[in-house]
Amino acid sequence: MKKILLTVAGLAAIVAITAIACQAPVTDSKAAETTATAEDAVKRGEYLVNTIGCDDCHTPKKMGAHGPEPDMEFRFAGHLATQPIGPIDTSVLSKGWLLFGPSLTAAVGPWGVSYAANISGDSTGIGAWTEEQFFRAMREGKYKGLEGGRPMLPPMPWPNFAKLKDDDLRAIFLYLKASKPINNVVPAPKQLSAL
Repeated sequence: MKKILLTVAGLAAIVAITAIACQAPVTDSKAAETTATAEDAVKRGEYLVNTIGCDDCHTPKKMGAHGPEPDMEFRFAGHLATQPIGPIDTSVLSKGWLLFGPSLTAAVGPWGVSYAANISGDSTGIGAWTEEQFFRAMREGKYKGLEGGRPMLPPMPWPNFAKLKDDDLRAIFLYLKASKPINNVVPAPKQLSAL
């Protein structure tokens, strides 16, 4: 009888140890899976940002050997507040022309002057945005993704981005939030009458 009790106690201890050991890796596995999923989303976001062309408007340009090239020191900073644009000859607008500033982050058209937004991970960019704000900006064209906010101005092609799947928009958002924060308060747009 004593042998049976010892055997049962031993088996119970083995079962308890096995149960505890099996549960620990499940928790670690889920954490690793979540981390891997987040890393995959950021990598997907990087791919999308690099192929969609966010740098084309949101990264200031400097003159390089082959013409304007992104100034990666200020990647995603938008139009730099330290670089005001000079006088604008709006007479060309009546001839059907649109204008861009030298850093290719300011555009002039019938809507006035618009400046590319800071989309870096800084709080002056999208660092403090919620995912909901980002989705609203991309899907509804709302400035800073604010409900009831003003529309985003040209040349921002938000109607194209509105067609992206939720997972792709989320990946872009995660990548941009993780990008190097650049402190830059982009100037407010101007009406043509103010030029």
